[in-house]
Amino acid sequence: MAVIGALTRSSSRISSSFSSAAVAAASRPLWLPFASSSSSSSSPPPPPPRHHAGGGRSPLSHRAQIRSSAALARGFERRFASMATKNSYEGILTRLAKPGGGEFGKYYSLPALDDPRIDRLPYSIRILLESAIRNCDEFQVTGKDVEKILDWENTSPKLVEIPFKPARVLLQDFTGVPAVVDLACMRDAMNKLGGDSNKINPLVPVDLVVDHSVQVDVARSENAVQANMELEFHRNKERFAFLKWGSNAFNNMLVVPPGSGIVHQVNLEYLGRVVFNNGGMLYPDSVVGTDSHTTMIDGLGVAGWGVGGIEAEAAMLGQPMSMVLPGVVGFKLSGKLSNGVTATDLVLTVTNILRKHGVVGKFVEFYGEGMSQLSLADRATIANMSPEYGATMGFFPVDHVTLQYLKLTGRSDETVAMIESYLRANKMFVDYSEPQTERVYSSYLELNLEDVVPCISGPKRPHDRVALKEMKADWHSCLDNKVGFKGFAVPKESQNKVAEFSFRGTPAQIKHGDVVIAAITSCTNTSNPSVMLGAALVAKKACELGLEVKPWIKTSLAPGSGVVQKYFDKSGLQKYLNQLGFNIVGYGCTTCIGNSGDLDESVSAAISENDIVAAAVLSGNRNFEGRVHPLTRANYLASPPLVVAYALAGTVNIDFETEPIGTSKDGKSVYLRDIWPSNDEIAQVVQSSVLPDMFRGTYESITKGNPMWNQLSVPSGSLYSWDPASTYIHEPPYFKNMTLSPPGPYPVKDAYCLLNLGDSITTDHISPAGSIHKDSPAAKYLMERCVERKDFNSYGSRRGNDEVMARGTFANIRLVNKLLNGEVGPKTIHVPTGEKLSVFDAAMKYKSEGHDTIILAGAEYGSGSSRDWAAKGPMLQGVKAVISKNFERIHRSNLVGMGIIPLCFKAGEDADTLGLTGHERYTINLPSNVSDIKPGQDVTVVTDSGKSFTCTLRFRHRGGTCILQSWWNFAICHQEFDRCQSINVVNELNNPLSSEICGVDVV
Repeated sequence: MAVIGALTRSSSRISSSFSSAAVAAASRPLWLPFASSSSSSSSPPPPPPRHHAGGGRSPLSHRAQIRSSAALARGFERRFASMATKNSYEGILTRLAKPGGGEFGKYYSLPALDDPRIDRLPYSIRILLESAIRNCDEFQVTGKDVEKILDWENTSPKLVEIPFKPARVLLQDFTGVPAVVDLACMRDAMNKLGGDSNKINPLVPVDLVVDHSVQVDVARSENAVQANMELEFHRNKERFAFLKWGSNAFNNMLVVPPGSGIVHQVNLEYLGRVVFNNGGMLYPDSVVGTDSHTTMIDGLGVAGWGVGGIEAEAAMLGQPMSMVLPGVVGFKLSGKLSNGVTATDLVLTVTNILRKHGVVGKFVEFYGEGMSQLSLADRATIANMSPEYGATMGFFPVDHVTLQYLKLTGRSDETVAMIESYLRANKMFVDYSEPQTERVYSSYLELNLEDVVPCISGPKRPHDRVALKEMKADWHSCLDNKVGFKGFAVPKESQNKVAEFSFRGTPAQIKHGDVVIAAITSCTNTSNPSVMLGAALVAKKACELGLEVKPWIKTSLAPGSGVVQKYFDKSGLQKYLNQLGFNIVGYGCTTCIGNSGDLDESVSAAISENDIVAAAVLSGNRNFEGRVHPLTRANYLASPPLVVAYALAGTVNIDFETEPIGTSKDGKSVYLRDIWPSNDEIAQVVQSSVLPDMFRGTYESITKGNPMWNQLSVPSGSLYSWDPASTYIHEPPYFKNMTLSPPGPYPVKDAYCLLNLGDSITTDHISPAGSIHKDSPAAKYLMERCVERKDFNSYGSRRGNDEVMARGTFANIRLVNKLLNGEVGPKTIHVPTGEKLSVFDAAMKYKSEGHDTIILAGAEYGSGSSRDWAAKGPMLQGVKAVISKNFERIHRSNLVGMGIIPLCFKAGEDADTLGLTGHERYTINLPSNVSDIKPGQDVTVVTDSGKSFTCTLRFRHRGGTCILQSWWNFAICHQEFDRCQSINVVNELNNPLSSEICGVDVV
């Protein structure tokens, strides 16, 4: 039994405009502009107000109930408005004077609290404190919440919960399309039930950057950018038109068109405000995003992290997020990086250190004298990989380096002056030229930057760091080791196998460890001019010596913004990258998220027919098995210069210190050291080639789009016209059969095990983003609708279609299911019959038979990208619970949002130790009364084989007061269920729908 039906919970969390609007209107302007006249000149302008026609009426039989619901809603609005008319901390509102006269605006002053505890707080916690004070209405945010944060040193070890209201929400198109689909679907539901559908609108700025759709179909070509963009628009015309409709139909939503760059680099260089000036109210920028690498903005001193799509939609509509007040790990940096060591080497080292320390659910805050040696781009590189080291944030407080970067990227002098003045006045600015007050951290780490050495990570996980000098030995160990994160189990007699093939009429050969993909990709590195220009200098030196890259290696360069091309052109180095095959292929995520495109058929055949462990080397942030390309079993993360180096070497089976990378045109051996630029060489090129006008010019025109985007024709209505024949945008089932009564709890009894999985099942395993296999259920669905294989596109691009995504759930070809006794692939056993079926077909068979299903899993279930389809998909397949050793934070929240129960085995136990095979039937004994269900309580699971075991229910309380409201046919609770009676709203309004309405959220 789930705490509340998936439909009710999902709807309740994202359809809150009635009360949200009232609360927001009482405390700030209803439509928050992206920037006021006093804010950054580089910020996009506020969208114009729109006045849409009202929605239609519902059927006659519902009208009386609708009138009653409408009256109830108006009562809530009045109640909420009266409760939120005055901020409890208005007494500390302070004006911020401009140096030359006048004022920037007003702000809630932390120094005015005159509380000595503030000086000891980490800077990241001060941002949470300011937000709580500014939003303190004694309803959604209370004075007790403020006190919890002030007393962080004592309260954080107790795992207390606080509400947090981010300043804005960030989306990319893979996750943004489902969010807009949900909003459009909610508008339809509101309209069908007689409500005003235009009340469904974001109340905070929402920025959506289209960056996940471009694939590397064409590479090593001067025409690659145009060719790939044409294919991108051909495949994604429906999706793009839908997003363009959404940008017009919804208020407060900015859509950055395709071809503009990668979301996090655009956020860093353009969208990040650092400090908002919203109608004269100043406050720190903060953001939650539906991409786990939203943390990149932490390098700019903006608090940001990834959340699930359901949480993001609630935040869009002004609802506070419930979060555990985190511990903060203080990470002290000293010294400076040695010559030849890159920011990528540093972040892989930091990731390895923090994974060992254990920082899941914590903030990491960097400080120390070594900070002055790190550029802003270096800091952003480290912050970007917070998900890989497990932290919620990797935070770098604002200092002089931050201000210099803001000026470099084209922010106006007045904006930078406002940012500095505000942060200094509110004790949020670090000035390393002044004595530092000792801050308290939950734990401490230290790294001397001089100890960092060149390294890469792989072959299957980003935190499996390998020092470059040890790479060859590590590779041979991986060949020997049994199949696992560091093993391929290749027999000794087969390790030197040579597969002969013909590449476009030329004899060729491939061996284990040979590189077939070399990609300079991902915002992690393409936002950093030092490593990008470093790669170009490696290419220049290699070309001058006559080195070449084998023609069957798929090389590509995908910058994160147009600025990169401008500084490559300015430096004159792009031609050398082109000469080695690293032509620009597009401006988007590409290979980093699996959009690597097909390999040449001859290469694919050689790999498959000879069972070759082929390698990909990329400057990305994730290398989970099956993510980069289905045929590259070994995937290594490396700096852009090393990507070029490995492309030249053609193999990862090399010791760069002792073996040559190639032979020069005069016949001499060339080593990596011969083509590696010094730090001074790189710094000189960066200084002369990266200029503020490049950023201004790029972003002044970014929202104007491109000809293909501008030519898209979209409807103008506020309700979306669903096309039942569309294979991209499909009306989801969540709201289709709404009733005026919540569905209530449901039992999980005699459920079958759909999958029995091991450790580290990522969201890539659960809901792949990459290519759609020709033999998959999703492919069958598309072919039945006359979609040719060349137009399948990727799973990520089809997240607006629930039919495709349900079929794509657990479709990763590298999935290891214990029910299959070692066989790898997206199959499972239908237990009653013993049939081996695709996971989707088995799930549908169970559903047609009326059986629920559960999933058994090991540790770190749901790690990887924040991906709400990794919860939506299992829900649509009929999964009612996941029992694992532990869960990734965002994925656990998403599961609960879709009505799937997350249960954890007790410490020291798992399916294997309990003797569970997955052939049993499972009954989960939760109380039948919602009020008796307590987060963290023990739950007994009983099997039909006579075994029973105890699990922990992985819900957490939502702190604060319960907000009850009526959204026509839903009674809604946004806060903790066991505090509902504290307002006594149920009795006061005599609401018959409120008996089982309070959901429980997960952090």
